[in-house]
Amino acid sequence: MSGGLQKKQSTKDVEFEDQQGINRFNKLFTRSGEVEAEIKAKKTLVDDLEDASNELMLADEEEVRYSVGDCFYHASPEEAEEKLQEASEEAKGSVDGLEKELDGLKEEMNDLKKVLYGKFGDSINLD
Repeated sequence: MSGGLQKKQSTKDVEFEDQQGINRFNKLFTRSGEVEAEIKAKKTLVDDLEDASNELMLADEEEVRYSVGDCFYHASPEEAEEKLQEASEEAKGSVDGLEKELDGLKEEMNDLKKVLYGKFGDSINLD
């Protein structure tokens, strides 16, 4: 006999439902990272559009170049301001929708964490 203490390991069998939960958590985790990146990009776009709008107000020109995709066209400052406002509102709406989606993802992830940690304890890492 050995004089050292042996640690008793308790292993739980991973059932099909458990594996499905782990897979679902992984998909949610991946999607939440994507959504966070999209939110960051949209917020940057909103800031850029607001900066462009402020610069447009300071400009003293009768005609400005407005970008559409890879092209520019000449527009009045009023038309350009209207387009900037529309784009800004659309981006803000997109941010709101993405934030709601992220909240839903995190809520479902927390529910899965409770179930999986309840069954597997410290033998699983979901953080």
